[in-house]
Amino acid sequence: MRILIAGATSALGTATATALLDAGHHVIVVGSDADRLGLVDASERFVCDLTDAAAVDALAAEVGELDALVHLVGGWRGGGGLAGQTDEDWAWLEPRVVGTLRHTTRAFADAIGRSEAGAIVAISTTGLERPTAGNASYVALKAAAEAWLAAVGHALRETPARIVVKRVKALITAQQRAAEPERAFPGATDVDELAAEIASDLGARP
Repeated sequence: MRILIAGATSALGTATATALLDAGHHVIVVGSDADRLGLVDASERFVCDLTDAAAVDALAAEVGELDALVHLVGGWRGGGGLAGQTDEDWAWLEPRVVGTLRHTTRAFADAIGRSEAGAIVAISTTGLERPTAGNASYVALKAAAEAWLAAVGHALRETPARIVVKRVKALITAQQRAAEPERAFPGATDVDELAAEIASDLGARP
């Protein structure tokens, strides 16, 4: 399968790229930082600002046929109750959490819909189950992202394509655990475990 990872330079992106390569897939990684992208194991690498719709359309034209999109772009800002939900934080979060998802799914939906193994995988938050004032902006945007994905699923309803949403509370790396061995990190999901789960969801190469 030809699988594109959007936001591949994060710890989860790096782990997912490795897991998918190990499963035999052709892995296309995309990020905005060429130096960091060069450190990610991949079949192909593309530097692209995924918050720019025109740039993503150009990327899709260059990539061509695609079986699956793994959307890992995100980020977090919040805290301070409702008063701490600033317009600046919202303006920073929206293009990353929702904008990049809108741009990539619109650009690649047709190609994914043509694939017998088509899939879109995205990461969401368990915070949607119990929103808090200090997390309001982030959770509201994640809710919008899930609604958008549901609409994408509707657009692809007559194709074999699947929408897979993975809700997590927080992500943790082995390095972070090693740096603070006394901490339990309750509810955190290990990036390597989640990467393996994503690879399992997408299956071995046909």
